[in-house]
Amino acid sequence: MPPVTSCIPHAPDDPVLTLSGSICALATPLRSRDDAVDLDAFGRLLDYQLSGGTRAMVVAGSTGEAAALDEVEYSTLLEFATARVARRVPLLAGTGLSATRKTIAQTQRALAAGIDYALVVAPAYVRPTQEGLYRHFSEVAEHGGLPVVLYNVPSRTACDLLPETAARLARHGNIVGIKEALPEVERMQALLPLRSPAFSVLSGDDPTAARALRAGADGVISVAANVVPGLFGEFCDAAIGGDFARAEAIDARLRPLYAALAAEPNPIPLKWCLAEIGIGERYLRLPLLPLSAAHHAATREILARLGLVETARAVG
Repeated sequence: MPPVTSCIPHAPDDPVLTLSGSICALATPLRSRDDAVDLDAFGRLLDYQLSGGTRAMVVAGSTGEAAALDEVEYSTLLEFATARVARRVPLLAGTGLSATRKTIAQTQRALAAGIDYALVVAPAYVRPTQEGLYRHFSEVAEHGGLPVVLYNVPSRTACDLLPETAARLARHGNIVGIKEALPEVERMQALLPLRSPAFSVLSGDDPTAARALRAGADGVISVAANVVPGLFGEFCDAAIGGDFARAEAIDARLRPLYAALAAEPNPIPLKWCLAEIGIGERYLRLPLLPLSAAHHAATREILARLGLVETARAVG
């Protein structure tokens, strides 16, 4: 397949730009009054993550409502993040689309905005074969210009990047990791042998992250970290450092939050929680709607038990 344009792959050469520990899949705050991206709130969210010790961030992924952003909004969001973060931690951008040529173009757009890595989800809706997935990711890695992190989330895409295909892709010099959101223990066990200094295995499922980290995963791309960057970072650091008693104690504290964030499809509950702690509004773009009132009281109680209202309002 001919590339959209010819690109020399870019790889971060700064040793701080590594993928491990707590990696936040950022929400994208939106303003209800004009349906615009709220860069002020987004900046406060970035600052909240940096002050909490988050090790890397994903901009415009599925948690960031990427499917609802136009090209100008997408580039503006990425450029804002790169300027605000100023290479203090790595930035990933969600660049995966259902067509390979479009994914390459989106990855090149992220490269132009100063992003460090492309997080490339398996193509949704089109249901490619394993060979088609191999060719898709290989083409993006060859021509997109950014190091690629594979992203497998069959519940959203209706296709599953199998471990044997991931193993083939891990041999590509510009494919540097995988975010695996399938929660089955067997899947993580099959992927962990792929770990190397050049390839990270990352959990993409908060409720099973403790098990994945204990088994040897490098880190977690987390939704909950939006709300509790410091605590989630402590959890990851403890697990990676071998202090499993500490990690399990923190995980037990966070489990009610994980459940609240899964009460309705992501990022519906997340947007509500962020608004409660003073970062952005509850507003989402259709077809997503704000969190149902039936969940408000229980979710607010969970946030209060974690002390989040007092902590995060200081950010604003």
